[in-house]
Amino acid sequence: MKYYLPCMFIGLMLSYIGFVYYKPLLPLGIIIFILSIFILFFFRDFPREITAKEDEIVSPADGTIVEIKEIENKEYYNGKCLRVSIFMSVFNAHVNRFPYDGVIKKIVYKKGKFMNAMKSQSSEYNESNTLFIETKRGNITVRQIAGKIARRIVCPVKEGDYLKKGEKFGMIKFGSRVELYLPLNSEVYIKDREKVYAGITLIGRFK
Repeated sequence: MKYYLPCMFIGLMLSYIGFVYYKPLLPLGIIIFILSIFILFFFRDFPREITAKEDEIVSPADGTIVEIKEIENKEYYNGKCLRVSIFMSVFNAHVNRFPYDGVIKKIVYKKGKFMNAMKSQSSEYNESNTLFIETKRGNITVRQIAGKIARRIVCPVKEGDYLKKGEKFGMIKFGSRVELYLPLNSEVYIKDREKVYAGITLIGRFK
């Protein structure tokens, strides 16, 4: 609301002044008004009905699967795990949702670069915010990674918070990457390049 209403108001005022009094302002007013519509589209947040079964894991983000990979021990997960990477373009809704019921044990913010979030190197070098989550089925990790355009990670939740599957925990503004780290014995449903939707698409399940 605080982003698109001022922009829309300025765009309408400039368009009116340009149309009635000073023609050169009209194109600028139209451009700013169109920009406000884009911002409204970007910050859309439709209700999501969570229908996943008890043992199923939902997508933490809207976007496209760009990697499903087994990796060795990392600072983001203790031991081998499965990493599912989701690229969020500027056309995706950018609200992030909890993949599974659990307690946030630790949150680690890391400064970094702003590489293209489509590239796998962005996982290591870009600015990120990591949530370490304890569930009754095992530990999982969710990482919010800023992209080339996205330069602000929003995460209002705190360590110790308990969130249920599908609850909102933050967003990344204007194009980014979200990664989900799962136990190695998890069964993954999705495929590479598949479109996914936060809280709706089933990423897989705990065996």
